[in-house]
Amino acid sequence: MVRPSYNKPIEIIGFTVYIRRIIMSKHTAPFHFDIVGSFLRPAELKEARQAFTDGKITREDLTAVEDRLITDLIKKQKAAGLPVITDGEFRRAYWHLDFMWGFNGVKEIELEHGYKFHGQETAPGSLALTGKITGTNHPFVEHFKFVKQFEDEHTTARQTIPAPSQFLAELFREDNGTVTRSFYPDLEELIQDIAAAYRQVIKDLYDAGCRNIQFDDCTWGMCCDHGYWTGRQKDKSVTIEGETAKYLRVNNLALEGRPQDLAFTTHVCRGNYNSTWAASGGYEPVAPILFAKENVDAYYLEFDDERSGGFEPLREVSPNKKVVLGLITTKRPELEDKEIIKNRIKEATKYIPIERLCLSPQCGFASCEIGNQLTEEEQWAKLALVKEIAHEVWGD
Repeated sequence: MVRPSYNKPIEIIGFTVYIRRIIMSKHTAPFHFDIVGSFLRPAELKEARQAFTDGKITREDLTAVEDRLITDLIKKQKAAGLPVITDGEFRRAYWHLDFMWGFNGVKEIELEHGYKFHGQETAPGSLALTGKITGTNHPFVEHFKFVKQFEDEHTTARQTIPAPSQFLAELFREDNGTVTRSFYPDLEELIQDIAAAYRQVIKDLYDAGCRNIQFDDCTWGMCCDHGYWTGRQKDKSVTIEGETAKYLRVNNLALEGRPQDLAFTTHVCRGNYNSTWAASGGYEPVAPILFAKENVDAYYLEFDDERSGGFEPLREVSPNKKVVLGLITTKRPELEDKEIIKNRIKEATKYIPIERLCLSPQCGFASCEIGNQLTEEEQWAKLALVKEIAHEVWGD
């Protein structure tokens, strides 16, 4: 299997040598004051997306609205003092599916029902294979290029994408596995093709100037909740141990050969839809494999309420990695008590030294376009609180 190279050939005295392009920003994720990525969608954006769905405006019309509102969002991120900028996921309906639909060999479908959350059900979007999976010409590369133009000496442009493990899980969600197996009777071939497709997208993003990519990943969060896990499994022979081994493998295969100057992080989530959640439970069931063995630079972890458990599993985090504590919730508008958050950071230092810790909200503000139940003003107030606490703790 040919894997994309991130190195560029040059000719020196008749010999071809390869050099790695080192264009390092002085800003390397994660940051003491950080975010997960998504922001509340303005009403104008929601209306434009619905008008496009209804055939009332063209794709070009929608893109023009998206471009203008993303530009405005980036100005607000910079004004808030954020060291990282994103497009807020304004071009997506879902945090994960839109990216998956961008692969060759994948089409958009709807199931009979959505994911079951606490007291709610999500929209029913999903996917199905139409052929073998490849990652060439992925539309998210162009999406990133739009954000990249606003990067400056104070900010780094970040691209968030769902983890390969999330893609693998979606391919077997409900009855999706029947179609998946018709194209991939050999699971190993599927895992290799997923990893290769991701490596292609990562290479293309890197070549477009991206130096910070984040995997968003609910698969580990679901494995933390025994009740949620068992309730979703039709095949009782499927075990958490077997699934987490596959998740780790496909994620690490996708990361093989990544450039040294590409910061790669992951956000672990238990579900974030219209201020509700899908799973509960501490990180103990997955910590030894996720925190010790996944080849990322940092973990963005939910710790905003009792559903997330304690900090003890952080003892499993490899010494070369950082942890971003998601202590400020995006699910409720009320501002947290600053001193309580600072004390929780201090508590986490029992397991991770302060120089390897950062702070962020526990998740994005709008993992799907419906968004969480707070206003844009309350959203920015949450980020102002994160910034204030980060300054007092780390002096940034």
